[in-house]
Amino acid sequence: MPNKEVFPKGSQAAANFTGAAFVNMLVPDRSGTYNCQVYDVIFEPGCRNDWHSHPGGQILLCTDGIGYYQEKDQPARRLQRGDVVEIPPQVEHWHGAAPDSSFTHIGISPNTRKGGATWLLPVTDEEYKQATGGNNHV
Repeated sequence: MPNKEVFPKGSQAAANFTGAAFVNMLVPDRSGTYNCQVYDVIFEPGCRNDWHSHPGGQILLCTDGIGYYQEKDQPARRLQRGDVVEIPPQVEHWHGAAPDSSFTHIGISPNTRKGGATWLLPVTDEEYKQATGGNNHV
């Protein structure tokens, strides 16, 4: 069976995730030339990142599987291949895979000169269950 990933699988994220996620920094922009970072993230089923915000905003380009995105105090949005999420600066949110599906997105963090992500508390199991409909069927 051929590899379905567009980019090679990255390294497993060591922090800020519940479950296993793999991050491949495509454009780390260490020199600051682009004022932007681009990364491919693969979430295993049930994996999600912690609540966080970005001072320069974030864009998600969904490329595979089923996932969820939720802003603080808002209902969650179900995501699938082809969906685009525009996240304004300083908006607290999380994103990750459905309980029974992996999920892959390309993340873009623009305006990186304003700083990196601000990581907050983990998404609780209850928050995740409520966001994903309380079951393992999507």
